[in-house]
Amino acid sequence: MKKLIFLLCLTLCSMQLWAQTKQIRGAVVDESSGTPIAGVAVVDKKTKAGTSTDNQGNFTLTIRGASAELVFSYVGYKTETITSDGSSPVSIRMVKETKDLDEVIVIGYGTATRKDITGAVVSVKTEEIKKVPAGNVMEALQGKLAGVDIVRTSGGAGASVSVTVRGTRSIRAGNGPLYIVDGIQYDNFQDINPNDIESMDVLKDGSSTAIYGSKGANGVIIITTRKGTAGKTKVNAGVYYGQSEVAGYPVPMTGPQFAQLKREAYRTANPSYNPATDEAKVFTSPADLAAVTAGNSYYYPGLLLQKGSQQDYNVSVASGTEKTRVFFSFDYFKEKGLLTNDYSNRYTLRLNIEQSLTANFKLGLESQLAYYDANNRNDGILTVANKVLPYYNPYAADGVTLLRYPGNGAQFNPLMEELPGAYINKTNTTRILSTGYAEWKPFRSLSIRSNLGVVNASSRNGFFEDANTINRALSTGSASSITNNMQTNLTWENIINWKETFGKHSIGVTGVTSYLSNRSENSSAAATGQLLASQAFYALQNNPSNVLVSSAYVGSNLNSYAFRINYAYSGKYILTLTGREDGASVLAPQNRWSFFPSAAAAWRISDENFMKHATLFNDLKLRVSYGVAGNSAVSPYQTQSGIILIPYSYNDVSALAYGLDPQIGNTDLKWELTKTVNVGLDFTILKSRVSGSIDFYDSKTDNLLYLVKLPATTGGTSILGNVGKTQNTGFEVSLRTVNVQTKNFSWISQITYTRNKERIVDLPNGQNDVASGFFIGSPVRSFYDYRKTGIWQTKDNAAAGTYGYKPGDIRVEDIDGDGKITALGDRTVLGSQVPKYTLGFNNDISFRNWDLNVYVFARVGQMFNSSYAAKFEPNGIENGANVDYWTPENPTDDYPRPNINISKAALPFASTLGYKDGSFVKIRAITLGYTLSPSLAKKIHVASLRWYVSAKNWFTFSKVKDYDPEGGGSFERPLTKLVVTGLTIGF
Repeated sequence: MKKLIFLLCLTLCSMQLWAQTKQIRGAVVDESSGTPIAGVAVVDKKTKAGTSTDNQGNFTLTIRGASAELVFSYVGYKTETITSDGSSPVSIRMVKETKDLDEVIVIGYGTATRKDITGAVVSVKTEEIKKVPAGNVMEALQGKLAGVDIVRTSGGAGASVSVTVRGTRSIRAGNGPLYIVDGIQYDNFQDINPNDIESMDVLKDGSSTAIYGSKGANGVIIITTRKGTAGKTKVNAGVYYGQSEVAGYPVPMTGPQFAQLKREAYRTANPSYNPATDEAKVFTSPADLAAVTAGNSYYYPGLLLQKGSQQDYNVSVASGTEKTRVFFSFDYFKEKGLLTNDYSNRYTLRLNIEQSLTANFKLGLESQLAYYDANNRNDGILTVANKVLPYYNPYAADGVTLLRYPGNGAQFNPLMEELPGAYINKTNTTRILSTGYAEWKPFRSLSIRSNLGVVNASSRNGFFEDANTINRALSTGSASSITNNMQTNLTWENIINWKETFGKHSIGVTGVTSYLSNRSENSSAAATGQLLASQAFYALQNNPSNVLVSSAYVGSNLNSYAFRINYAYSGKYILTLTGREDGASVLAPQNRWSFFPSAAAAWRISDENFMKHATLFNDLKLRVSYGVAGNSAVSPYQTQSGIILIPYSYNDVSALAYGLDPQIGNTDLKWELTKTVNVGLDFTILKSRVSGSIDFYDSKTDNLLYLVKLPATTGGTSILGNVGKTQNTGFEVSLRTVNVQTKNFSWISQITYTRNKERIVDLPNGQNDVASGFFIGSPVRSFYDYRKTGIWQTKDNAAAGTYGYKPGDIRVEDIDGDGKITALGDRTVLGSQVPKYTLGFNNDISFRNWDLNVYVFARVGQMFNSSYAAKFEPNGIENGANVDYWTPENPTDDYPRPNINISKAALPFASTLGYKDGSFVKIRAITLGYTLSPSLAKKIHVASLRWYVSAKNWFTFSKVKDYDPEGGGSFERPLTKLVVTGLTIGF
């Protein structure tokens, strides 16, 4: 009884205590400025009761019980937690979150925090890279890096992407950036498993790229791979599978449409044409007439294009102790293209080990092995498929046997190339990247590191075309070849970093010595007439004809010395000075050494006293830089005049002779140099809800490598010289906005905008090079032609006659107004492949355990030359595009009148038909994912589990019908759209 009374009393007391409520009052201000912060979330950690501060930073919260643990959170500030019993007002001073400013950025031969960066550098972490499943890392970042133009021009299996940073500078040399992987130059970024990447840092301006000297002008992309971690072993695995299909492919004319074109072409030349009686005159072949009468129609490209697939399987292990850290990964990526026998298999292994021998000395090894097994279709099969007369059946009457020449026997059947073993283009590639390093820190402020990196690559391409293939149909027998390539690159670099602080002064010094050695060799053999097709390229000795053997060797060295000095005063005024001296074996002795300097300064305006009470800006930094970088565009031995083999016959006997190569060597060759001025502003505003950067740059490139034609009296035809200049001026914006952020819901956006004006400033003799397609004031990749204004109409018969044309002919603009159309006076630059601007809009939305990523990419203002639009055959000798052509009854302005007597080659201004506006906006990716809650994950004995489904390249909006303009206009290797689903799991 006493126990019952005691329990009853205890329960009543507990209920009374629970029913007891009290109010806690307080205020929240900014720690540095003392300014009240409105909208701070104040939550009782136990009961989840909450409120927020008013405009004066004050709050009142009713709690139950004697005290409460309160959590204060606000975007851009560190979360604060206190315990209060309400006996006195609470005063909270919140500290700004600086993790973004303290983020470590990898720069050339060192690192720096974001707040100390003086150049134009953008960084991407692994989470962003893995949002979109992709075959290679650069494809996943398309449109997400301001100033970096990433374009997919092929949908073939294993196809890579084209990457340029801040425009095209060079005319003859490459314009792709330099890739640095774990400190070593490595151009094959497609080898790297995206899941292995810890971060990517892109150096864009002259001050940040100058430390790479003769190789830095096109920008530098630094890739850092993952390392092992001390503590619990972490295992991560992932798998995805998806199906791809053509993202848009225009359909040529059907059988009846093509037949009507032939009728119109005949009518143009024979005005008395009578459809009822003259069909046999139009279709002179009995096979033609029979097929047209039957109304046959076959879509040849559709018989070739099929669905492809993409799949990936990866696993990684990260483990270690305080002294030993290990990271291991394996990845298998398989892609099947849209065509039969178009596939790519990639196997990647990575092992990163770091061992601390003492407290200040460590050794490490970073190794990667990549192996490819691929067969690529480069046979022009789709181009041929668009030509075949569409009313001819590719199969014999049995519906199984392929006809070599369907119908009247004038065109080869492209489906013959689909037969097993008919076409082989098989490449096996092995590449090993291995870097060993030793690092010693004798003092806290000094580190000495030595890197030794080796890239060893070998590949073998076996090629075979059967006698019954497109390229061999008109030749004798099959063609076989085998090509072997071997490459060894050695990099040895020694790096000293010293950094010390003296009161308000901070000084950092970096010194570098570098030695690069590149060696490559290849051998090949080719022949025709393989006796047994099954032997393909494996037994070239069995080929009876045209046996050819060749081999080559190329070697070069580069010695370099570099330094960088960083100085900061009070953390507000930052100065960086950089210099690099490169000595290259590919240049003649008098030009072998070149110096590449740069200087950059930054002012952290937000750290000034007059900004203490500023409410708009949380962080503000102004950057200014100038730097000179080079483009290593001179190939080995180009400074020398070469000797070529000249076969000839003497006295009816075959003999050999040697003569000078028509391209004369030039001992005065130098590096192309790019001088860049960059002004940038980094900012964070609205209590860290909006952050970003704005950059303006002006890059001027001179000493362009240019092939100059020589008069015949010199004994040569051309010489490579340093003449010509280009310029790129641009404006870049990167923004990150926190649109909504609550306990269960968040929406974060990232916006990139790039506008670049690219132009040639000077050419030899200050004149346009019309023959080569280069024009002063226009981009390097420009289209120069007549400007089509429509089709001459019947009402314009008299005006057309003054120019020598008639109604139904293509009408072009008389630019010089002289009353006649001439190549010299009436052609102009119509546009270029360079966009006026690009835009990326990335959205990450999360609700509880669900996440949604929607990424939109736009490329606006570029032009492309459409193979489909240009495929108009006025005489109907081949199939072509289904277009709106002119007839007296259909006075269109699109295409001219068909004419049986005029071929496409003879059609005036036929080249103007293919130019199209290549602007597009596409939803690059939509990804929906679900992450299992930690409590459920624990029940199934995993650390994490996420499922996702993603639609890539599925929606494209442009002025071009049934074609993805990003593909550049070719019939071949159309771009794909893909739907994948996958799982990631962690242990």
